[in-house]
Amino acid sequence: MAALLRSSRLLKCSPLGLLQISGTKRTGPPLRLLFSGPLGARGTGVCSRHISPVSGNASSRVWPYTVGCVRNYAVATEQKDEPSIAERPNQAQEFDFALARLDSSVRRTGRITKVQLNRIFQDICKKAAYPSGNQALLLLRSCGSLMPEVPLEQRTELAHQVWEKLQELGTVYDVSHYNALLKVYLQNEFKFTPTDFLAKMEAANVQPNRVTYQRLIAAYCQNGDIDGASTILGYMKSNDLPITEAVFNSLVTGHAQAGDIESAKKILTVMEGAGIEPGPDTYVALLNAYAEKGDLDNLKKTMEAAESAMCSLVDRDLMPVIITLAKAGHQEHIPHMLERFSHERAYVPDAMNLCLSLTTQGLEDTAFYILKNFPSLQNNPSLQSKDTIIEPHLGHFLLRHCVNIDMSPEKICRFCKELQESKLNTEPVIFTLNVALETQKTALSLALMKMLKELDLPIRPHFFWPLLSPHVKDRNQAGVVEVLKSMHDLKIEPDSETLTHYVYPAFTDVEAAREALKDAGMSLESEGIFAAQVRSLALNNLAELHTMLSDPSCPVTDLSVFRGSLIVGFKKFSDVESMVKIIELLSKDPRFSREGKEMHNTSAFFLYHFIDHMSEKEVHANKDKLRKFFNQLKDQKISVTPNIYRGIRRLLDSYQASELVKDVGALVNHGLESDALPGSGPEYAPEKKIGSRVYALEKKLAKRKSENQPLGFMLKQAIQSHAAEDNLVRALELKQEYEDEMLLPAYATLIGLCCRLNNVEEALNLKRELTRKDSSVTLDGNKYISLVNSLAKKDRIEEAVDLLKEMKEREVVLTDKNNTQLFHMLFSLANNGAASTVERLQDSIFTLGLAKPTTLLLSPLITAYIKNEDLSGALEAASRCLKLYNHMVPVHGIMVAMVEKGDADLLQKAMEFASNERGEMAMMFDLFFAFLQTGRYREARRIIETPGLRARTTRISWFAAKCINSNQIEPLEQMVGMTEKLFECDRDEMYSYLLKHYEVTNEWQKAVALWTKMQEENLIPRDGTLLLLAKILKNNGQEVPFDVSKMWYQEEAPPAEVKREAPTPKIEAPTPKIEAPTPKIEAPKPKVEEGPSSKDPSLQSPIIALCKKNRAQEALTMFKEAKDSPFNAKSFNLLICVLLSEGSIKDAMAVKDIATSRIPEFQMSHAANDLYIITTTLKGQANDALERMKQADHMPSKLALTRLVQALGNSGNVSGIQEVEELIKGKVVNLATMPVVTRTAIAHIKSGDLEGATEVLEAFYTNPDCESQPQGMPYVFNMILEDNNEEALDKLSAMAERLANQFARYRPVSDLFLELLDADKVEDAKFMLARNNAVAEQTDTLVAYLFRKSRIPGQLGKIETLLSLIPDFAEKDVVNKHVMRCHINDKDFSSAKALYEEWQKSGGEIDTVSLKRLAVMYRMFGETVPFNEPRESIRFFELKEKAQKKEKAQKEAET
Repeated sequence: MAALLRSSRLLKCSPLGLLQISGTKRTGPPLRLLFSGPLGARGTGVCSRHISPVSGNASSRVWPYTVGCVRNYAVATEQKDEPSIAERPNQAQEFDFALARLDSSVRRTGRITKVQLNRIFQDICKKAAYPSGNQALLLLRSCGSLMPEVPLEQRTELAHQVWEKLQELGTVYDVSHYNALLKVYLQNEFKFTPTDFLAKMEAANVQPNRVTYQRLIAAYCQNGDIDGASTILGYMKSNDLPITEAVFNSLVTGHAQAGDIESAKKILTVMEGAGIEPGPDTYVALLNAYAEKGDLDNLKKTMEAAESAMCSLVDRDLMPVIITLAKAGHQEHIPHMLERFSHERAYVPDAMNLCLSLTTQGLEDTAFYILKNFPSLQNNPSLQSKDTIIEPHLGHFLLRHCVNIDMSPEKICRFCKELQESKLNTEPVIFTLNVALETQKTALSLALMKMLKELDLPIRPHFFWPLLSPHVKDRNQAGVVEVLKSMHDLKIEPDSETLTHYVYPAFTDVEAAREALKDAGMSLESEGIFAAQVRSLALNNLAELHTMLSDPSCPVTDLSVFRGSLIVGFKKFSDVESMVKIIELLSKDPRFSREGKEMHNTSAFFLYHFIDHMSEKEVHANKDKLRKFFNQLKDQKISVTPNIYRGIRRLLDSYQASELVKDVGALVNHGLESDALPGSGPEYAPEKKIGSRVYALEKKLAKRKSENQPLGFMLKQAIQSHAAEDNLVRALELKQEYEDEMLLPAYATLIGLCCRLNNVEEALNLKRELTRKDSSVTLDGNKYISLVNSLAKKDRIEEAVDLLKEMKEREVVLTDKNNTQLFHMLFSLANNGAASTVERLQDSIFTLGLAKPTTLLLSPLITAYIKNEDLSGALEAASRCLKLYNHMVPVHGIMVAMVEKGDADLLQKAMEFASNERGEMAMMFDLFFAFLQTGRYREARRIIETPGLRARTTRISWFAAKCINSNQIEPLEQMVGMTEKLFECDRDEMYSYLLKHYEVTNEWQKAVALWTKMQEENLIPRDGTLLLLAKILKNNGQEVPFDVSKMWYQEEAPPAEVKREAPTPKIEAPTPKIEAPTPKIEAPKPKVEEGPSSKDPSLQSPIIALCKKNRAQEALTMFKEAKDSPFNAKSFNLLICVLLSEGSIKDAMAVKDIATSRIPEFQMSHAANDLYIITTTLKGQANDALERMKQADHMPSKLALTRLVQALGNSGNVSGIQEVEELIKGKVVNLATMPVVTRTAIAHIKSGDLEGATEVLEAFYTNPDCESQPQGMPYVFNMILEDNNEEALDKLSAMAERLANQFARYRPVSDLFLELLDADKVEDAKFMLARNNAVAEQTDTLVAYLFRKSRIPGQLGKIETLLSLIPDFAEKDVVNKHVMRCHINDKDFSSAKALYEEWQKSGGEIDTVSLKRLAVMYRMFGETVPFNEPRESIRFFELKEKAQKKEKAQKEAET
């Protein structure tokens, strides 16, 4: 696979290479064949035989030649068919994808199916607007012997369809395409006229080559036309075209087809005379000639002659001879040929394709005989032992093919019977039945079921589901009845599942279905029919269901039989009265309770399951109906146990619907004794206890009133107690009685109670009364939102908006809890489909500034449109939200609805919208999750297998959590399986999602299977995953098959090592620490061995002083005047360093020579050596610096190495950089932090070797072990742009785009995009952004660019240009921060002031650094600072930011 992809990438080493220059031709050797020849046409092939070592790969001699086909191949198209530059990378990706899919099939099976080829052909036609020549070659070559399951005529027809369609799409064919078509004709034994073929080539202005003539000779010989072959042969000789072995092989076949077997034999002598030794293909051609005659003796002699000539015939060579024998009717000789097989490792896949080819050509008996002689079982006695656990499954591939080609049921049954009797296959009938059901072959399926019955094997009702499904879909009642009759003939009674899902939906009502069952001979008294009828009524007609179940003649039926359907019916809330009646029946009728179970428990458990199966959305959407349902249950004296009440309460609390808990709590009292009530703990809400408390409070109120004591607090408690019981009438009576004592909390409680009970008029009256009492009193956000919600439910939208305006006027501050309440309010309205109401409230909330627009608050609008099935409106609403509020709402729900509806056009618009706003990769994941959720797993797999797609951990985690919470485990399991090869996918985390679910459901068998799957993937799980798996196994009493290491928090310290720590004194208020300036203390330098000390240091000291003042020339003059005055080594090194830092290399080296003459052991210090390297590189003497580095006995500093590599790169010295790399490899210096890669590339560019530059950079970026970014990559692009090197720019831009498209490495293309902006090449930058949308997603790189530019004055224009091209790549606050710094650096006070005001109005969070800088500017321009200025200095913030960056870098280095 890797080899194939590498070869295909060579075709497009630059997207610009796909452009056609008029007049260009293909270069390189002639293309090899995709396949060395059909099994039945060895003698007619014209290509030389390829001998390769025996391999276990199914396609060891097949697919490797594809690499040769494409490796040296260049795409050729006419100028008029040139695709746009933006389309070329996509075409290249499509080619890779198609090649990968075909390659996978051939590697596994050695063949390609017609379905696979058709799908790829259609994809290329639809997605590749300009199919390339390579794609045409790939498709044409696949239409030959690589499809043994397709008849020869259909193969040729498919080849013609491919040829004509691609020609219509603009593909220009050359000689390789015509040769490929010729090969397909030969493999498919298609009859055509070679002269007409040549005429077509001539008309197309395509010149035939040697391969063309060889294949035309093969075509003549295939028909026995020696004269025609001789004509072309003479033409080849006259044009000095070489006559190869393939030509002689064709002549052998031609003479044999003409009936002249002797002349065919003489061809071998002619070959020897021409100096060509007969090869295996030659002997195979002769064997085919004898096989057609049925001449067994000459067959043996020819094989012996081949052996004596040291020409080995492998199994694959002899397989075409078997086909020839079978087609000629000489099956009696086939056993002798099978005896000659050596059964190599590659025999089985080749023999499978041989059997398929024989069966396709109507020779299935021969194919079955070969199958029975497979060596899999006979040559391996261990497989036949009684103790073995391996069950043979030989022949599945052949049985499937027999079913697909509509072979007669009698023959297929005979094959199954023989396989089972010979113990070659333990379950051939079951497998074949499975295939027949998949393909919906009714006659064959029924025949196989009869065979199962004869074998005393069970036949299940679900076997008939695939046969019933199409009839149900088409409402074909007659078809359903026929299948039911077949079931009756087989004595199979349909169960309830069959009737519910595969029989009843085809009929208008249950009675019509019962009549059909009666006509089919079915008994209407069976349990299955009754259960199906109950389920159907539970789904569609609850009233009729109650009538049926309440009939005393109704048989005893356990609730578990129809509980699921009843829950689905209840969730519709279409008939609440019937729901209550059914619950009452379940609680009182013993027929629906299990033995030993109380009747009221049956109804109580059903209520729990009913609430449990509802989602949070459904609960909120049907809140009023649920309250009505519970109240009617209370009226009917239906009770629930305390345990059930606790369970329902937890569910409602998790759904954020705690207001329904009181209604459920009312059911606890009925039918239970007082001591059984759940009133002993605070978690229950029993009415009796509440009632007694209210009674006591009212008595106290009356007493305190008689005593003229304050009543406000106690009155509030009493009203709150009544509110807990939803007793609005009594609460209002108390309010009326003690109106003068009413306080704000009491009014607020009453208003909340009225809103909860939807008594909005009373709530508004109470609010007005409170305002009249005290106009300064303001309700909290919770009560205001409740009032708005109640008004909106009553469609009093204008009043609700007025309340929102009042909230703004009274400056009501909403907390996070209030925002959540707003969401639930909007979501409740959205579930009722009130899209206009939701939109109006959203606009008011955001316009008034009560809450900031967030994705959470915007999403109910989309839900409302989806509920109304207005998907186009939902998409437009998402677009409006993005435009107005700059928030992208999730499009997952929209896409799911579109997929379910099957609206392809709208789905395409949604994809384009998501791709434009969030990037193509995010859109792909949205589509992937939508297909998963709707059960379209095949489409989901195609999405996730898109080349270049990378894992997005956050999105995947979100979908996994969604699946677990909604109990949709099948999509989750499918996602885990599909993402196995997804780039950067954390497989351990994926498996942990499933394990968490298996822990909850206690499915330890699935957990064990998951452990096995991890081993197959060669995955090393984390400790947490192993602990979770071990916990599941231990909880189920299973042995843990691995060692589990304890986590740090599970380890216990040894008792002896546990020590009591001394108590730390508590410091109440630390005093601020004021640090005095600390003098800088330098670390002591290593001691340098010095020469003889100076007895007169008077000259040495002044020279050292001058050196420290960087007065190098004065120090040098004094040194010369000192002449023979003694100096120590330290002084010499100091003087050398000062001279080098000044650039005086010659003087420094003179001082060094004097030092060496005076102190023989003198050596330049490390610092001096580093300065020498740096100075010489700056002087352009990089080679001298390199020599100094080689001579030094230490490793130069990183700065010196960097300067050296830079100088070598600028001078084009590639070998010098390689020497430096070798010297520092393995040393302390980190190669990853050195600009070696980029400077090597620059050296190649400077020396004119652009290919070398791209190879170096590609090798770095495509190395999977290297995740870092090479240093100085932007400098490479900057240098090219400054030098106006268009050729280098084209090469490197093509490389950058290729790395982005194929390897998901986006940094190079992002750097090039930013360098184009810096060079003021805005149009080029736009063009690059259009071709590479992923640049807009590289937030870190783009923000870093903002950071760099904002530090330099006069760079605001560059930032504005970037923001105009990519407006939303970062948060608005981040962008404003850098723009503000630009204004401050430019001393543009008016712009900075305007930005501050705009920033404030938008509600953004202004960072403290910007505020500090802006405050300094306000004072600079003599204006008052209009905000609280941060106390810290700008230097403080800079140091803090620097420390944070350093800490972040350290953490990244540690990880």
